[in-house]
Amino acid sequence: MGKKYIGYAGTYTRQTSEGIYRFILDTEKAELTNIEVAAKVGSPTYLAISEDNRYLYSVAQQEKTGGVAAFSVDAETGELSFLNAEVQDGAPPCHLDVYQHDLVTGNYHEGTVGLYKTNDNGVEPAASVSKHEGTGPHERQEKPHVHYTAYTPDKKFVVVADLGTDEVVTYKVENAALERVNTLKVRAGSGPRHLTFHPNGKMAYLLTELSSEVVVLDYNAEEGSFTEKQYIKAIPEDFTGTNDASAIHISSDGRFVYTGNRGHNSITVLSVNADNGELSIVEQTPSGGEWPRDFVLDPSESFLIASNQHTGNLVLFARDQETGKLTKLDSEVEVPEVVCVKFLK
Repeated sequence: MGKKYIGYAGTYTRQTSEGIYRFILDTEKAELTNIEVAAKVGSPTYLAISEDNRYLYSVAQQEKTGGVAAFSVDAETGELSFLNAEVQDGAPPCHLDVYQHDLVTGNYHEGTVGLYKTNDNGVEPAASVSKHEGTGPHERQEKPHVHYTAYTPDKKFVVVADLGTDEVVTYKVENAALERVNTLKVRAGSGPRHLTFHPNGKMAYLLTELSSEVVVLDYNAEEGSFTEKQYIKAIPEDFTGTNDASAIHISSDGRFVYTGNRGHNSITVLSVNADNGELSIVEQTPSGGEWPRDFVLDPSESFLIASNQHTGNLVLFARDQETGKLTKLDSEVEVPEVVCVKFLK
């Protein structure tokens, strides 16, 4: 028997989108259904769901303020109930992650990392903010651009990718404060965007937006430090158009890494070498739309859903768990200005 999974899509609300959308993935019928607005909030571009599925947090924008919003989740229906929003003057963050009662955010425009405390009533005012400094050689690296903030697998550290400074920065959280503990400088002009850890907790895979590469990193979990191991191009060498790499995710068995390519408009499948963790290209599959901003593996990992921002569609792919390859299915739903996708587990 197939299962039905509840998913959420975050969006920009610059044109016709109304906020966070909810949908159902029916794994038996292999289709996306029941798309509807789950919560009206300004540009909830990125979402994070608590480990117990009780709360969903989103980026939030209200006129000239930006921050985060908190919702409670109905376990049966997936309905969202607004709890509160914590916003300040300035641009909203672009990424967030949650662990227990700590919420970390990355702000692209401000070049900052934020730490918020959460409770049953929502999100408290920011407890700690760290501002990055520096530049890079690319025209888009005129200042720091924090693009990713998430916890390490053991939750001891927070890892930050800064597109503007070509750095991966590690923080620890102590006494409700962010403390910088390590910095890895990657190739100049590469523009680190997103990162995912191997399930073994000893390696990580960094996606660079500006150079469209995956950087294989060894991870020292004691020190929260990284060392570079391999650089591999995520798009064909002969592609001459502009490409902004977007998202990177790994299968839970650690055998396959997937990346999104905006411009080439594809999802790249990479195979993980079981001995050393290095990558090789399996295939590039068209994303079924334009500008695949993100994608997600469903909880069964038999499917992948791509979110194409410019064409405003979620597209369903079957995923072969043995080869990692993707097959586009005849199922897609409209979600205007879609950015990210998350599932209740």
